[in-house]
Amino acid sequence: MFKKILIANRGEIALRVIRACRALGIESVAIYSQADADALHVRFADQSVCVGPAEAVLSYRNIPNILSAAEMTHVDAIHPGYGFLAENAHFAEACESTGMTFIGPHPEAIHLMGDKANARRTLTRRKIRVIPGSEGRLTDEEEARALASMIGYPVVIKAAAGGGGRGIRMVPTPADFSAAFQAARAEAQGTFGDGGVYLEKYFTAARHIEVQILADKKGRTVHFGERDCSIQRRHQKLIEESPSPVVDASVRKAIGKTAVAVAEAVGYTNAGTVEFLLDTDGRFYFMEMNTRIQVEHPITEMVTGIDLVQAQIRMAAGEALPWKQSDIQISGHSIECRINAENPDGWMPSPGRISTLHFPGGPGVRVDSAAYAGWAVTPYYDSLIAKIIVHAPDRAQAIAKMNGALRETTIEGIKTPIAFYRQVLADHDFIRGDYSTRYIDRFSPAAPV
Repeated sequence: MFKKILIANRGEIALRVIRACRALGIESVAIYSQADADALHVRFADQSVCVGPAEAVLSYRNIPNILSAAEMTHVDAIHPGYGFLAENAHFAEACESTGMTFIGPHPEAIHLMGDKANARRTLTRRKIRVIPGSEGRLTDEEEARALASMIGYPVVIKAAAGGGGRGIRMVPTPADFSAAFQAARAEAQGTFGDGGVYLEKYFTAARHIEVQILADKKGRTVHFGERDCSIQRRHQKLIEESPSPVVDASVRKAIGKTAVAVAEAVGYTNAGTVEFLLDTDGRFYFMEMNTRIQVEHPITEMVTGIDLVQAQIRMAAGEALPWKQSDIQISGHSIECRINAENPDGWMPSPGRISTLHFPGGPGVRVDSAAYAGWAVTPYYDSLIAKIIVHAPDRAQAIAKMNGALRETTIEGIKTPIAFYRQVLADHDFIRGDYSTRYIDRFSPAAPV
């Protein structure tokens, strides 16, 4: 087992990894930017090293500075968390080349699955059903337009090197194609340094279903059930739940088996998430694979009772998974609400200093956060400040518990979408589990709190 791990991240996920390290008796090293000098992950790690100014490209994305911090503190492994460098194959290679274990998949798997167009092509050859679309990257607008006409509108243009909902444009009609194609390419280039895009059929009433997998270095891969991430805005997830209210036992078995097949097809190891689109007829299509721990991993932990981050560390250290597929049992229902520093009236960022903060508690309530009263939410990083997670014996009780948890939550000094989430949780369609990725479109903004 490792003796010391550096966490190449910040915020709540850095704290989450610190807790896993502490549970395993491993020392932790935090990195931080000058803007995060007073952050909780800095306070609670065993050691901390400043790696640069506030801008992420000069600190949390600065590979030479991060590796220097790792060498200086004599760590034997690096956990990337999510975001920043978590899906950067070059970073994974650099860690390994300096003798430090990258707690994640092999660089080749990151590279293959990180190129979404190439991943589609690879899995099509393995007879895994993908969303109808382009075979590879598209650079010629006229070629892309011809393919869109053949597939049929609406279509969606996506960044080939994308993730996190960036570099995506939905195209409802041929008249909208040119502007969307150029915008998607420009955002992809600006966000990922890669302007490549690909094209897919857009389903207007589909569900976004993802499956958590773990794969050890001994050849065993298991899945941990599905998460429904269909409540989203501009491809950014807001509310997630597990299990999905529309996935029955037969679909769960089939989609889980397919997720395992995807991981095995690329020789995947460690934690990953295979994302699918589920249509109204119950057919599911591979969308992409996220080669890291997900923001929403806590709801899977709540329904399975398994610490996924500890499992990541153990697998990276060479331990075998202790579970067979039959050992993984789903118990009860879990819901997560992402609390962002955003004003739901227009969904604009709301940076500022938190003046008052109170989080909920009680049985079955979990809060993952690095926020505290007096902490400043800066404009430099993602606006996520907390995740409120609940677990109950069934979905109805989980909804009631989340309502209570949101009522208890007090955050002053910035705007958050808490009131909007309570509006969603009270909606009859949500209560029935009748929603899709277009669900949020029906709502007028709630009063921000």
